[in-house]
Amino acid sequence: MKRILIAEDDMVSRKFLSKFLSQYGDCDSVVDGLEAIDAYMLGIKEKTPYDLICLDIMMPKIDGVKVLKTIRDLEKQQELSESEKAKIIITTVLGESHVVQSAFEFGCNAYANKPLDMKKITEVLKRIDFIE
Repeated sequence: MKRILIAEDDMVSRKFLSKFLSQYGDCDSVVDGLEAIDAYMLGIKEKTPYDLICLDIMMPKIDGVKVLKTIRDLEKQQELSESEKAKIIITTVLGESHVVQSAFEFGCNAYANKPLDMKKITEVLKRIDFIE
């Protein structure tokens, strides 16, 4: 069973993602960037890493881009191969191209604009080969 981490401070978005993505794997949800990093590290420590991480850019404590960079740095330290790395989708209401650009520079696999809907998320999941 695939493992999915949803890092989203908005309760409606978090519940929607959790309900929708639960058909593809076991979902854990966190509400801020610090919890996202803690959950990621716990998954590695327990040898149950996340296959997919949905990261909101605008989150309390640590923003999504910093979380993304931290996770990619941790993956480098562990010398994970490309196939072992988590697939990371950035979600944002920001259409700001520089924010999205920096997310791609730090290694996100895709991004989805909010408001999210099932069609949009399904397309993104197919594009990054998480589902068929």
